[in-house]
Amino acid sequence: MARLFVEEQNFLEKMCDEKETLEQESFYWVDITQDFFEAIKELELGELVHDELFGLFDAMSAIEMMDPKMDAGMLCNRGNNKPYTFSQAADNGIIKLDGLTPSEIIGIIDSTYACIVSWLEGHSLAQTVFTNLYLHQPDQIIDKTLKTFCYAVYKIIEEIRECIIKASVYEEEDFQSVMYGGYKLQPDITEQKTTSMLREVEEELHRKSRIKPVDDETEREYNDGLALYARIRFTKMFYQILTLMGRKEQLQLNLSGSQRLLSNCSDMIQVIIKTISRGIKADEITNHPNVMGFDPMINQRLLPPTFPRYTKIKPRVEALEYIDELINRFKTVTKITSYTSFHAALDFFLEFSRQSPCILSRSMLQIVYLPSVNRVFGVHNFIDILRDAARNFIAPPALLPKSSLLQNTQAKECVDKFLAHCASFFAILLQTTGHNRARQRDRLAYLFENCAALQDEAERVDSFMHTLSLKSDTPRPHLACFGTWILYHTLRVMVMYLLSGFELELYSVHEYHYIFWYLFEFLYGWLVSAITRADTFIIEQDMHNEQQKGRSSKKSAKSKKKKATPRPYYLEILLYQAMQNICGGFYKALVGFRMDDRIPLPEIQFDCERVRYEHRLLPFSSLITPPPVHYKKFIEMTNAQMYRNEKNSSETQYFDGCRHFHQAKNMLDRALELNPANPNTVNEINDLLKVAKTNFIVLKLLSGGHKKDSKEPPIFDFSCHQHFPIIKLP
Repeated sequence: MARLFVEEQNFLEKMCDEKETLEQESFYWVDITQDFFEAIKELELGELVHDELFGLFDAMSAIEMMDPKMDAGMLCNRGNNKPYTFSQAADNGIIKLDGLTPSEIIGIIDSTYACIVSWLEGHSLAQTVFTNLYLHQPDQIIDKTLKTFCYAVYKIIEEIRECIIKASVYEEEDFQSVMYGGYKLQPDITEQKTTSMLREVEEELHRKSRIKPVDDETEREYNDGLALYARIRFTKMFYQILTLMGRKEQLQLNLSGSQRLLSNCSDMIQVIIKTISRGIKADEITNHPNVMGFDPMINQRLLPPTFPRYTKIKPRVEALEYIDELINRFKTVTKITSYTSFHAALDFFLEFSRQSPCILSRSMLQIVYLPSVNRVFGVHNFIDILRDAARNFIAPPALLPKSSLLQNTQAKECVDKFLAHCASFFAILLQTTGHNRARQRDRLAYLFENCAALQDEAERVDSFMHTLSLKSDTPRPHLACFGTWILYHTLRVMVMYLLSGFELELYSVHEYHYIFWYLFEFLYGWLVSAITRADTFIIEQDMHNEQQKGRSSKKSAKSKKKKATPRPYYLEILLYQAMQNICGGFYKALVGFRMDDRIPLPEIQFDCERVRYEHRLLPFSSLITPPPVHYKKFIEMTNAQMYRNEKNSSETQYFDGCRHFHQAKNMLDRALELNPANPNTVNEINDLLKVAKTNFIVLKLLSGGHKKDSKEPPIFDFSCHQHFPIIKLP
């Protein structure tokens, strides 16, 4: 005891000494506020002061004190309101466990859905859904409707979380899957029991809705009851949709049932949006629902020891509109079953991704189409899907039904091994389309190494198949069939990669010219060449088959008509040629603008075009076909167009660009005459037509000397098309 007393005395003496030292040193503190503001006047807008003890990493990690978005303590320390637990809130009468009015339950349900939507946008469960105290102990709730809804919310969260984790196409900014201590997703309540409870409450509310009102008071209760009935019915169907679409067994039957439920959900969500005023009012200015049962600070101590993300709960109306859009996207996902070919399915994935869907709908598409990558639409192996895709694309002799190569064991093993490697690549490509648009670009850059390996293997397989074909009794050429197929997809990925830079606004205007040049001179040209080769090879195969059958003396008019039909890839070739000309028009226009000094360039001391060029095209360096175009080659090919002389003036560049846009317009008009079956293709053609026509007029004016002396930079408007802008002159 005495020793403890002595140690305590020593500690107190030490603290007193440190306090005296601090008081003595406090004389040297100087207020630098005024000096600081005087010093920063010398900095230009955007300039930073760098110190060896305070670099960029420290600046990004710093907390701006007193800023609610960065300093979590600001929100915690506002006021003296102490968060109540579920038990404390119930004991103090802050929340009611029984006797809730329909208006109160409607407010709680709508606010809970707003929290679920905020969770789907990347916030944590602790800061969104679990701020609802009723979800902490739903078994203690006496009101049957609210209790059943709380159990259903747990099961909905469980299904959503399992779906997103299973698809594995989310990033940290998309979704937080972490479950916090003390919250369990009610494992003792089965799917059947949850659905049964919801159906029972739904039927009870439906019976009450049959009682007609007799006065204003009963009419208000009647309308509140109908609004509550719509919410419980929607919750039941929404939960059933999540369970059916995420189930592997009987996929086709489940999707058929989901389509009916989705249609009913759309009707119910419209009723919910119209009756949102039936719920108790919520002050949404605070960025968090303040209806009974919600406390934004209840889980603050459960957050990890990092800077928490500032959480803003969506307003009720916006959240319900978000769910309405989610239901419509689910309807689109179910249409994947109608795309039996792999190429059509891949186009569907790409088109769906362009709409920037939410993480849940992206994940659901992955699960519906690729439950295990081994069973899609009754086909027992993903390799069989790719075999059909390659056969339909270019009809390699090694894959044709009556080919003698199919009887050769070595040839069969070689093709199967190649397709197995293709299955891995295309599965990754499909999964890549499920990520958000920014992450897609990063993942596409890593795919080019796999493309190079597949191209090399395809070349060896083609060579081996060609050798075996020449040795067979019925020799049929097998020249670069698999190589053309892989090259076609490689070029599409390369185009996607470059165009995504416009969509993500990564390029500066002074970089546009070599991006459009690369697309115009190489990628679209190679793409047209590859698909034309496939088109020609299929025609030759059809002619070969006709010759094998022998010429009949009686030729029907039907066979003649068949020979006169358009080529199989005529529409696709037209579209790619039109895009090639559009890129050519942009390149010529940008060269003209640079010659007229209308494109702002970086300061010379901070500019190195070669570094920027190589940085933008670096992922292509791993490919052999098409060969990467180095900066030196780019300068050699474009340098002549930059000379300022009478024969090659800016007006000449504008005229050439005008001609390219005119050719693109004519090709797109012919494409529309073919009446494409896909409405997305029609919309794409119409958007490209608007771009081509408008830019044709602008460049025609410039080629005639319009605003020749103006140095105002042009405006590139991407509102019509996310990749190809409309040029506007200020």
